[in-house]
Amino acid sequence: MKLRLRISPAAERQIRAGHPWVYDGSIREQNREGAAGELAVIYDRNDRFLAIGLYDPESPLRVRIIHRGKPQVIDKDWWRKKLEQAVRKRNELFDEHTNAYRCIHGESDGFPGLVLDRYAHVLVLKLYTSAWVQHLQQIIDLVRELIHPESIVLRLSRNVRSELVDGQTLSGPAITKPVRFLESGLRFEADVVRGQKTGFFLDERENRRAVEGLAKDREVLNVFSFSGGFSVYAARGGATGVTDLDISPHALESAKRNLQLNGSKTAHETIQADAFDWLQKTERKFDLIVLDPPSLAKREQERATAIRAYQRLATLGIRKLRRKGILVACSCSAHVTSQEFFAAVRKAAHASRRAYTVVRTAGHPPDHPASFPEAEYLKAIYLQFEGAA
Repeated sequence: MKLRLRISPAAERQIRAGHPWVYDGSIREQNREGAAGELAVIYDRNDRFLAIGLYDPESPLRVRIIHRGKPQVIDKDWWRKKLEQAVRKRNELFDEHTNAYRCIHGESDGFPGLVLDRYAHVLVLKLYTSAWVQHLQQIIDLVRELIHPESIVLRLSRNVRSELVDGQTLSGPAITKPVRFLESGLRFEADVVRGQKTGFFLDERENRRAVEGLAKDREVLNVFSFSGGFSVYAARGGATGVTDLDISPHALESAKRNLQLNGSKTAHETIQADAFDWLQKTERKFDLIVLDPPSLAKREQERATAIRAYQRLATLGIRKLRRKGILVACSCSAHVTSQEFFAAVRKAAHASRRAYTVVRTAGHPPDHPASFPEAEYLKAIYLQFEGAA
C-alpha cells in the first residue's frame, strides 16, 4: 500500500510554486506510518496527484520532493535521467585545469538532501537525510555507470541514522589519505574522509579567482583560512605576502601543504588564534583581507545574533586595512539573506568614516545552483577603502 499524504493549503501552494520541502506540521492526513526513504505520494484537497517525495519520519522536514506535476514511475531509469542532466550541466563548465567541482547539488539538481563532489578521480557522496540510505546502492551504481570514478567516499550528516560509517569508501580502492586535485590550474589536497563538508569548500572557487585578480603587490590576510584556498590564489596573483589565520592547527598545516604543492615563493605565515580576538588585539595592517567564517547562523533563532557578529567582524577587518585596502566579506549562513548580510557589512563600513566603494557582490557558482530561497546560502561583498584606518 502506497504511503499517501495530504497537506495544508499553504503547503500545497508552496509545492506548486516549486518548493521542495514539506514539514511535519503541514501534513493533514496520512494513511499509515512511513519508513525512512519510502516514496510518499502527496495528493491535493481534491484528491489529485500533486507530488512525490522521499519520506523521513525522524526529521521535521518530513518529505523532500523529487517530482511534481503528472504521475511518473520512479525507478532506476528515472534516476539515471536526473543524474545525466546534472552531469551534462557540469561538463560545459570546466576544462582540464579544474577537476574538482560539485556534480549534484541536492534539491537544485533533483536529489534533495544529497550532494556529490568530485575531487579528481575520487567522488564524495554526502547524505543529509536518512531517506537516502535505502536508495544508496542504486545511486552508487548509477554514479559508477555515468561518471566512472576510481573510488566513492561516503560522508554523513550527524542527523543520519545508519549502520554506515562516515568516511567509509563505498566503491573502489579505500581512500586513506588526502586526495590531490586541480582548481584553475592550482594544486590542492582535500581530506575527503575526515575534513569539513566533503573535504574542501568548492563553492568559493569564483571568489578565490576574484581575490587572485586583486592580490598583486598586496599583503593579504586570510581570516578563517581553513586550508588556505584564498591564500594560494593570492600568491599566484602576485601578493607580497599571505597570512592564514585559523583556530585549527590541522587547517593551518593543510594550508602550508597547499602553498608548497604549488611551489609558491610568496612569504607565508600561519597564525593559530580565535579570529575575533586576534583582530581585536593585533596592531598589524594589511592591503587585502578576506573574511570567510563558517556559518554563524545554523538555525533561524540565531539570525539576529549572526547579523551582529558579521557586522562586528567586518568592523574589525576594516580597522586593519591600509589606505586603498580591500575587504572581501563572505557568508555561508542560509538563515541570513544577502540583503541582511550586505547591509551589515555596509553599516560597518559607514561607521568607519572611511570613504569606500562596493567593488562587486557575488553569490553561488554555477555548479552550486540555488533553485529556491532556502538554498541561497552563499554571498560575498567586496569593498575598497580610500583613507587609512
